Amino acid sequence: MSQRIVLASGNQGKLKEFSQILAPLNLEIVSQGTLGVVDAEETGLSFVENAIIKARNACAATGLPAIADDSGLEVDALSGAPGIYSARFAGPRASDQQNIEKLLSELGELEPNQRTARFRCVLVCMRHQRDPTPLIAIGTWEGKILTTPEGENGFGYDPLFWSPEYDCAAAQLTPEQKKAVSHRGKAVAQLTEQLRIFLS
Repeated sequence: MSQRIVLASGNQGKLKEFSQILAPLNLEIVSQGTLGVVDAEETGLSFVENAIIKARNACAATGLPAIADDSGLEVDALSGAPGIYSARFAGPRASDQQNIEKLLSELGELEPNQRTARFRCVLVCMRHQRDPTPLIAIGTWEGKILTTPEGENGFGYDPLFWSPEYDCAAAQLTPEQKKAVSHRGKAVAQLTEQLRIFLS
């Protein structure tokens, strides 16, 4: 019998991705939305804190183990901004386009070697809401910020993020290419290995 784990997200793309990757572990991944869980307020000051807040919220509401992620873009010239505020860099309900425009405005005419950045993803798995030792996996994807958006794939800042592995924007990669090098792909691989040990 498979063990149910709640994904502390309503994102169907993430649900599909996690379900596929964790399928060999005989886990049933269910979205918190299908169980009526309300999104947690992200009051943490780090990716780790926010991921724990979201996982704990899902555990408390369902009584099941939960997986949560928090991720974003860190730009060196902006002292790590937008960071945990990546999704709302241009405001609380900002669109991807608005966030992109704000980032380009903030960086201005900086030279390519001054536009270094990385995507970071933190994944947390909690067995219950008071779990004192949650599983934590961290993945990073180093690159640079382009001066103009390129590509039609992906989401968020992908059109501005130059991938050194493929010498193009993240939004020009296929889903398979992106998963092989991305911050989330690396974090999920780490978490999968931890879960394999945890469940054995």
